[in-house]
Amino acid sequence: MKENFDIKRIFLIVLDSFGIGEMPDSSDFGDEGSNTLGSISKSPEFSADNMISLGLGNIDGVSIENKAVAPLGAYARLSELSKGKDTTTGHWEIGGIVSETPMSTYPEGFPQDLLDKFCRAIGKERVLCNLPYSGTDVIRDYGEEHIKTGYPIVYTSADSVFQIAAHVDVVPLETLYEYCKAARRLLTGKHGVGRVIARPFSGSAPDFKRTADRRDFSIEPPKDTMLDFISSAGLDTIAVGKIRDIFAGKGVSETIITHSNAEGMAETLRLADRDFKGLCFVNLVDFDMYYGHRNDVDGYAHAIAEFDKWLPDFTEKMKDGDILIITADHGCDPATESTDHSREYVPLLIFGNGVSPVDLGTLYGFSHIAATVCDLLGVDYSGEGVSLAEKIIKE
Repeated sequence: MKENFDIKRIFLIVLDSFGIGEMPDSSDFGDEGSNTLGSISKSPEFSADNMISLGLGNIDGVSIENKAVAPLGAYARLSELSKGKDTTTGHWEIGGIVSETPMSTYPEGFPQDLLDKFCRAIGKERVLCNLPYSGTDVIRDYGEEHIKTGYPIVYTSADSVFQIAAHVDVVPLETLYEYCKAARRLLTGKHGVGRVIARPFSGSAPDFKRTADRRDFSIEPPKDTMLDFISSAGLDTIAVGKIRDIFAGKGVSETIITHSNAEGMAETLRLADRDFKGLCFVNLVDFDMYYGHRNDVDGYAHAIAEFDKWLPDFTEKMKDGDILIITADHGCDPATESTDHSREYVPLLIFGNGVSPVDLGTLYGFSHIAATVCDLLGVDYSGEGVSLAEKIIKE
């Protein structure tokens, strides 16, 4: 770290699923041709002038219409080293862990012996579905049977997830969370899925609606992440959105629960007015949950425009010694036939009064973020990745 540059606060914002183009191995994941940013940039709803001013359009491989003549931030394209394209794997790599082995997936559903154990644990005779499914389609197809029987709807996707859907009038929210905790205790070892996800829904057929009370129960990271290194150094690690769930609370000193991008951005603005030292780690999930997985190109583009419109409100509150980092954890191209995540490069935008507007090219590994964050905060770090601090901080 530069001795004459004292970094006090880092705001790391993950735009969940904001990929910027297929990686060389995308065909291995069934994602050849995916480009989340490229797809939404064609929508009339798309606007990203403020991120473009930071260098978004100047990143390697990005082919959106506008580029900044003089970018205000440092910028790069990040390639994922982990064997996956899911939320947990992506965030863990941002935190400094490269996952060499893919997490378990269940393209034909979960084995019956595992479901039998789960049913005994929650006191139910059986579950419904047990197939890979779209989250909106599964409640449409199984919602009425669930209401009649009380049996939870269990489903998965191409990702390493065990999802439990239940109507809020049939299974109270806290009971659904207890179901998820029971599943989490069972899903270890060879069945160690990345996340168990609570998917509450409401309403009546045919108009069932998922509520905003989703909750993720992640497997615990196998090693320390930047959150552990930072908190062990006595600094703050504030988790906004589903960050705490993704890291199973490990290394998190404070949690702020949010239910939407709007809430997440509002909380981040409030934190900009607060005195703390350390890392504020934010996940904005709407891009992925509401638009990527539902193949809603215009909705995704509008959500990016809303974030971009919010960005100046935040940067105006930044103080000397503050750093803003914007990135993503994977792609989810809403213009493809697939409703699953896509194996894509992700953007890296770094901004602050002391940051040089430098083109960092293509970097291999999201974990450069963890190494850089710890270096800037003066924290000892022994995870994956190489710090970019010497390249981005002005003399």
